[in-house]
Amino acid sequence: MDSMYEILMRLPIFNGVTYSRLEEVVGNTKFHFLKYLKGDKIIEPGEQCTHIKFIISGSTRVSIVNADGRFKVSQTLSMPDVIAPEYLFGKATRYPISAIALEPTGILQIEKQEFLKILNTDPIFLINMLNLLSVTAQRSAEGVLALTTGSLEERIAFWIVALTQRRGTDIVLSCRQRDLYSLFGVQRTSFIATLDDMKERGLIDYTQHEIMIKSRADMLSLLASATEE
Repeated sequence: MDSMYEILMRLPIFNGVTYSRLEEVVGNTKFHFLKYLKGDKIIEPGEQCTHIKFIISGSTRVSIVNADGRFKVSQTLSMPDVIAPEYLFGKATRYPISAIALEPTGILQIEKQEFLKILNTDPIFLINMLNLLSVTAQRSAEGVLALTTGSLEERIAFWIVALTQRRGTDIVLSCRQRDLYSLFGVQRTSFIATLDDMKERGLIDYTQHEIMIKSRADMLSLLASATEE
């Protein structure tokens, strides 16, 4: 079984940190280790984000739903993912997501003020956190471009990339087809033709109420290739 230090050194905030430096951080920081059983709620929508939460074992199903409940994007996060770190700072600090343990799951959480102390002790920690937040900002910029001028498949890719995290797996977009093609402003025939084409290329599978994404990286590639054209 891995030691606590080996687990911590895999977390993105501690990338590039030496063992001795990590020992020093652990000795001066209040870490909270939480255990959740399968089906337990880790985060509820509207909950205030007061701690940064790292998954150190198990896996979590994270979902975001629009106001009327018709549109939902779900993903699975596992160690060493951080759950929605962008809501720890800034104006909007309430989670728009739910997170439920898919199996016995361990969470390391650090209170905001304690986490700020870590960031201020070493530039490596600060750079790692800035990289995490930059990924969020960049995916939003790419998505805006796709929404304004992109093809239908690029706009679908935007929703996936903007509402999921880099290492998210088993991604599912849940919504009735008629709501989706109305949302995207296209005819049903064009919408189904696009889904069929994406399915044939191995990008998605779909039913009347769900679009299952085979690879988030492929969705990101769609957006990247669009901006290069």
